[in-house]
Amino acid sequence: MNDATSEPMTKILYIVRHGQTDLNKRGIIQGRGMDTDLNDEGRRQAALFFDAYKTVPFDKIYISALKRTQQSVQGFIDLGIPYEKLPGLDELGWGIHEGKTATPENKAEFLQIMRDWMEGKLDEKFEGGESPNEVKARQLEALKIIMSHPEEKTVLICMHGRALRLLLCILTNKPLTEMDSFPHQNLVLYKVIYDGMKYEIVDFNNSEHLKHA
Repeated sequence: MNDATSEPMTKILYIVRHGQTDLNKRGIIQGRGMDTDLNDEGRRQAALFFDAYKTVPFDKIYISALKRTQQSVQGFIDLGIPYEKLPGLDELGWGIHEGKTATPENKAEFLQIMRDWMEGKLDEKFEGGESPNEVKARQLEALKIIMSHPEEKTVLICMHGRALRLLLCILTNKPLTEMDSFPHQNLVLYKVIYDGMKYEIVDFNNSEHLKHA
């Protein structure tokens, strides 16, 4: 007798970074505390992504609590696909540096904290911000929610650049020190398959849809 509950859960995750915002364009740090809108280019990227993937039978959409993620996948939401906001998918908080224009001083501070993170000092953070380990903790909670629905076979996740790099480390069992091995331009796609045991990236940093203007 076949017991359906004994079958391993499989799931396909389409994970994208949000489209461009004006702060992205100007090289200004956004982070978790900046709830910005997509700009014209970001809306164009969202339309191109929707056009390329609108026939994928998504069962659910997961977005962060920041509106730039919802704006990036609004086309799919408009199709009637259910969606859920998970603050665990928010961008890393950059604290006192959010919204600031680049200066030689803060560029040096960013270089130093990146160096610290690469050296395994993953509890380091800017004043008022978050460390990679703190982001990992809330991402694990979000992932638990996403993976607790075996009936959702194909899901779309829209999140943020630094947070995306950290999540991909978690999924592929890489140490967080290797976060920069995952590129993260605006509205690129990582397609990940969970086979019941492990996650595998089957589409890495795919930006083909953005070339079909």
